[in-house]
Amino acid sequence: MSKPISLEEFYQTKIHWMPENLKQDIGHFNVFRLDDFVGPKASHLPYSRKDFYKITLVTGRSNYHFADKTVEVRGNALLFANPMVPYDWEPLDDQQTGYFCIFTEAFLQRPLNASMLDLPMFKPGGQPLYSLNDKQLAECKLLFEKMFVELESSYTFKYDLLRAYVLELVHSAMKLQPAATLYQDSSAATRIASLFTELLERQFPIESPGQQVRLRNANAFAGQLAVHVNHLNRALKEVTGKTTSQLIADRLVQEAHALLKHTAWNVSEISYSLGFEEPAHFSNFFKKRAGTTPSAIRTV
Repeated sequence: MSKPISLEEFYQTKIHWMPENLKQDIGHFNVFRLDDFVGPKASHLPYSRKDFYKITLVTGRSNYHFADKTVEVRGNALLFANPMVPYDWEPLDDQQTGYFCIFTEAFLQRPLNASMLDLPMFKPGGQPLYSLNDKQLAECKLLFEKMFVELESSYTFKYDLLRAYVLELVHSAMKLQPAATLYQDSSAATRIASLFTELLERQFPIESPGQQVRLRNANAFAGQLAVHVNHLNRALKEVTGKTTSQLIADRLVQEAHALLKHTAWNVSEISYSLGFEEPAHFSNFFKKRAGTTPSAIRTV
């Protein structure tokens, strides 16, 4: 998977300047008017992951591509994007208006006292788009306008207020029903393969004997992605030529090689970390896939 677009790249491509407080300890936050980023001369960021969170309030016709889905926006909507899911926003006309804010996990994690991925709109496989009626649109507009005012203020605790405004947007969305997916995108296989790869890679590297791989089979990944296991298998086979099980097994063997060569952990510890119930199961799996035994790797 390609490297996520960083905050630095976002500012260089979209804004052409770099804020001085980009690396501050409290996390980064900024807010923008969407009108400044649409039209024929707008710089377009490709379908990809971004290394930050984003909430967009949009009015107009557009397509929102995320993971293996496309939702068409007709009217008003709140869009939530996170670093784990590749996405792209495609305006369908020049009549786009709205706002968006970007922030890092560090900015919002402290008041949440939980992972951002626990929120329904940021969960892998979740629905990140919520339709708004005119009253809800007005309420969300007011929150974004408050963000602009507060960001320019000299109030000592302005970032606490900004967090509160972001959380109010989150809670406003949680009260709504997610927008229905209208159709599967023609590149759905590529998108779901990207998301699968990200979920798989999130489990590595294994850095301590107490760390354990949790997602080890096709059903577990399909559950996280909220797709049928057959759909997942078809998508991965189309894009990679391999099944879900083959891709998982290949990555486990790769990590096993690294742990056998570069750690002093015993086979039981490595077996546990890779999610095997018994060391014998791990040894049989490794020999079948790698053509040699774990102990043979240790002696090379």
